[in-house]
Amino acid sequence: METWDAIRARRNVRDFEDRPIPGADLDRILEAARRSPSSRNGQPWDFVLVADRERLQALSGVWRGAGHVARSAATIAIVAPVPDDERSAASLHYDLGQATIQTMLAAADLGIGSGHAAVRDQDLAREVLGLPGDRFLAWLIALGYPADRPLRPIEHPDRRPFDEVVHRETW
Repeated sequence: METWDAIRARRNVRDFEDRPIPGADLDRILEAARRSPSSRNGQPWDFVLVADRERLQALSGVWRGAGHVARSAATIAIVAPVPDDERSAASLHYDLGQATIQTMLAAADLGIGSGHAAVRDQDLAREVLGLPGDRFLAWLIALGYPADRPLRPIEHPDRRPFDEVVHRETW
């Protein structure tokens, strides 16, 4: 898929086919995540790939809206250092957002659906993933082949009109 097609095809997928993702495709998605831009090239992330069904089930308990993680073929846990102050927290979250969307676009490029999930229960995350004390689980990105329909460019997305959100020179 071309980049523009991947951008137009990407959507949140939370219902997945019961089939594995080839290891080479998972590595490509993880490489895209690793190459994400970050403030001062700090690369403040680690990625934990989880594909074990029992571990995915346990991991889905970190947030009430993370049930799709249990049904995914694999999930990427985005792990980051606990920020020292408000400024570093703001920078960190921006960097993690860039890694998240780059990961999801790389998956879409391969026809693999993705659905993000927030994290509330850090104690459970630490237990399931074995995280060190100076790290926290920031986001989960569940991956799998969409069960309902394959990814393809969406011609009429459910988005605010272009002219309503794009302003030129001034508001």
